[in-house]
Amino acid sequence: MHCYLNGEFLPTAEARVPVLDRGFLFGDGVYEVIPVYGRRPFRLDAHLRRLRRSLDALRMDPPHDDAHWRSLITELVARQPFDDQGIYVQVTRGVAKRDHAFPKDVAPTVFMMGNPLVTPTAPQLAQGVAAITAADNRWLRCDVKSTALLANVLLRQLAVDQGAAETLLLRDGWLTEGSASNVFIVAGGEIVTPPNGPLLLPGVTAEVVEDAARLEGLPLVRRPVSEAALRAAEAVWITSASREVLAVTTLDARPVGNGRPGPIFERIHRRFQSLKPAPGRP
Repeated sequence: MHCYLNGEFLPTAEARVPVLDRGFLFGDGVYEVIPVYGRRPFRLDAHLRRLRRSLDALRMDPPHDDAHWRSLITELVARQPFDDQGIYVQVTRGVAKRDHAFPKDVAPTVFMMGNPLVTPTAPQLAQGVAAITAADNRWLRCDVKSTALLANVLLRQLAVDQGAAETLLLRDGWLTEGSASNVFIVAGGEIVTPPNGPLLLPGVTAEVVEDAARLEGLPLVRRPVSEAALRAAEAVWITSASREVLAVTTLDARPVGNGRPGPIFERIHRRFQSLKPAPGRP
């Protein structure tokens, strides 16, 4: 397996980053994860827009324009031994003496790697997965895809400790997102997801679900989702680059709806699959 680091493609095991890199010292960086199907990046333009948005929030200049990013990602994909991949892109502010203030005239560190893309299994799709809830104790700029993910790590581990797939986050009685996913519910025949804002990350995969709902003629709205609405939902879904769209059928050890993914999920999942790139289709 190969990675890309600061202008060079090299075996991942040989890549080295200095200990004074601000990503290592402060989590002073951003990242993006791009799903690749059949060696074709999915929604790459949207992922690059989100990367730029995160860089802007950290007051960092993009190290490359979109054309160069696309060229680098294409080359990295070609160097991996598997067709379906998750391309991880990370940009930090660079290497400098340890000082909280921004250093001057420092080159950013740019790192990319490709891993096999592991999507939901057939049993998970047929049966759904379990999730738990927890208080959202993260910072107030969750719309930035920052590498400083300690709170997300701890919240996700709560789910792992209980044999669940995800932790759904509640802030002052309102749903925000999962520890590593966006969340949709079905209520009163509508698909509902919280509106974008500083407290959650705008999801590229979530946008694919919105496209799927529109193509299926299903009503989908963005509005605040209360904890009560989450617990009373007919269905709950999580979305991310690797999970695609996945039904939560158990929440805090209680069944969601009838405890099955349901026909609306099946329609959305089928349409989602049709939107993914296939061999010979960009």
